[in-house]
Parts: sequence; C-alpha cells; structure tokens
Amino acid sequence: MIAFVLTRPSVLGATPSMFPSAVVLPLVLGVILHAGGAAGAQEIDADRFSFRREVMVEQFVRSRGVEAPNVLSAMRSVPRHLFVPVPMRERAYGAGALTLDSQYGVPEPYAIARMTELLELVGTERILEIGTGSGYHTAVLANLGKEVFSMEIVPERAAAARATLAGLGYDNIQVRVGNGYEGLPDEGPFDAIVLTAAPEEIPEELIKQLKVGGRMVVPLGGFLQELQLIEKRPNGTLRRRRVDVVRMRPMVDVTDDRPSGPPGR
Repeated sequence: MIAFVLTRPSVLGATPSMFPSAVVLPLVLGVILHAGGAAGAQEIDADRFSFRREVMVEQFVRSRGVEAPNVLSAMRSVPRHLFVPVPMRERAYGAGALTLDSQYGVPEPYAIARMTELLELVGTERILEIGTGSGYHTAVLANLGKEVFSMEIVPERAAAARATLAGLGYDNIQVRVGNGYEGLPDEGPFDAIVLTAAPEEIPEELIKQLKVGGRMVVPLGGFLQELQLIEKRPNGTLRRRRVDVVRMRPMVDVTDDRPSGPPGR
C-alpha cells in the first residue's frame, strides 16, 4: 500500500491565512511505503478536511471580525463536510452557503460564526435554535452551550440531522419537529435563542420564552435581512441592536401558505 505523509504549511512557518481561497489541500511533502490500508486513507482524508477547516476559519471567519476564541474553536472542530451529501463535500469549506435543495441549505461560515458569537455563550446555557436544517449550526452551538433544543419544520430534514448528529456523538441536542413560530414553551425559558430563518417580525412566543437577561439573534426582513441582537431586560422590555446584514431563507409558519423562498438554511 502507498500512504502519503501530509504536513500542514504551519510546519514551514506559514499559516492558512497566507494561502488564497483556491488553496484547500495540505502540502504533500513526501511519499512513503506503508501498509496503511483503509485506515490510512481515512487518516489522510481527516487531515485534509481538518486543514480546510483551518483555512475556512482564518479566511472567511476571523478575517471578517469574528474574534471569540470559543466560537473559532467550535468552527474548527465541527466537520462541516459531514453535513452535506458526499458529492458536495469538496465544496464544504468555501466562503459561501451550500444549497442542498430548492428550499434549504447550509449558511455561509461567517453568518453562522457571527450569529453564534453574538449569543456570548459560556457553556452553561440552554439554547433554542429555530431551523435545524442540516444540523451543522446545531453542532456548533452544542460545542458551546450546555443543551441545545433545535426545531425543524420538515420531518425528513429533522430525521436526517438527528442521525448525523447522533453519529458524531452529540448527546446534548434534542431535535424537535414543529412550528418555529411557537417555539417550545414546555422547555423554556431559554438563555439564548437563535433563528436561522428570517421572519418579518419577531414571534411573540419566542420573546416570551427568552429568559430575563437572555439573548436572541434573529435575521429580520425579506431578500436581505437585518441581523438583530435582542436582549431582555429585568423589567421584561427588549433592547434591540442591528449588527449586520445576512441572507437566510424566510421563516415558514405551518398555519399559512407562504413559500419557503430562496435557500439559505
């Protein structure tokens, strides 16, 4: 058998941020004969995607202003390529969103990192995510909070995400099928709530389920949305701050007939 010895550019004093976005493979410094078999091939594959994650974080996340060490660490550790079909895995660590079908996809890495950073998670939080999608953002959140409750409106999509997350060993995630506009009142209140689909207005039920002192991150609007940070004050009033512009798919209420719109989540 032939196995490749792969060494990251950092060994030579370089960093992923020094490489153009087209460079996504580790440098091959040598070839040795080794009876590695399938296990050796898997190790090479894991190393290759690990390097791509480092490039993704440096070029598309950190360079755009996301600085929280725990968020950057989570983005480096979650295997984004395992949340998309095999034919798409070579594109999993690019700058853009990935379209999985006509109604949903995996948002761009920056959007996920920015929304997560705004929650200011420290590891003790119970988090409500509206819009499980592929489960990738769910996994990032699970690396940062105590427990994640994720809601998905499409049963088949929820089942696929649940299987992927279980296969990766996550035991602090519950994926529920339901209407995101209603949230999970029996499980609230939540320390943090994040919406990865865009409503026209913040659902009142979700405001009720946000704990006093808690944070909610939500994209509001149509084609392009304002990313807003909502904080609940001790008197129950809300402090709202506009922080960015993103594009997520419109949030769907099962009680109406609105289309789900362009892919974003």
